[in-house]
Amino acid sequence: MLAERYDCLLFDLDGVLYRGDHTIEAAPPTMAELRRRGVRVVFLTNNSSRTPDQVADKLRSHGIQAEPGEVVTSALATAELLGERGGGRAFVIGMDGVRQALAGAGIQVLDGEPEAADLVVVGFDGEATYERLKTASLLVERGARLVATNADASFPAADGLWPGAGALLAVVTTTTGAEAEIVGKPFAPLFESALRCGGGGRPLVVGDRLDTDIEGGANLGWDTMLVLTGVSSRAEAQDGPVRPTVIAEDLSALLED
Repeated sequence: MLAERYDCLLFDLDGVLYRGDHTIEAAPPTMAELRRRGVRVVFLTNNSSRTPDQVADKLRSHGIQAEPGEVVTSALATAELLGERGGGRAFVIGMDGVRQALAGAGIQVLDGEPEAADLVVVGFDGEATYERLKTASLLVERGARLVATNADASFPAADGLWPGAGALLAVVTTTTGAEAEIVGKPFAPLFESALRCGGGGRPLVVGDRLDTDIEGGANLGWDTMLVLTGVSSRAEAQDGPVRPTVIAEDLSALLED
């Protein structure tokens, strides 16, 4: 079985296990069989707005067994990275997922209009205002280090694409000229955090996007599997600069020899 060649499997979510509110047909039975065979799984996502409990609840709503401890979000990876560096005071453009993760790592989350901060952390925030973006920009101008949970330009919603964390980040970088440190896919910190969560060893990254899931795993020298249930197509994978190790119609390929 393909899955048993690896020590753990790192799964992207939207486009791999579900699409919005629609469950991808092959996902629940494949994941159940992987569990039965004792395969270690980790769920990783660039979405910083949800907590691990919320992500696990969503997966269970699609018929996929998941525990919060198996979920690694870009918010958690950001908090882990910044906590290891000593933390500090952070002004946040973001929702509960990133705010709770930072606080859990011992980082002081600032509210209001502080005069100074050690960090400005930007994630997806459906309630971001001009005033908060202005405050974030002023703090960066005054010396705060700019960090983004991810740089996704858009956020897929039922009625189309909404501005993502990258769009909010662009407001701050355009205003200040600062360059942000980015934690989420395709950059290494999120993948490395997910591998630690999975117990280490040799991973397989399973995703639907060449530019985030597959490129990020390949940059670390890891094997990757592109499933064709989401964004990227077979033609793009075969003709483009980023080549997955395996191209599959859906997750059931993990159960094949």
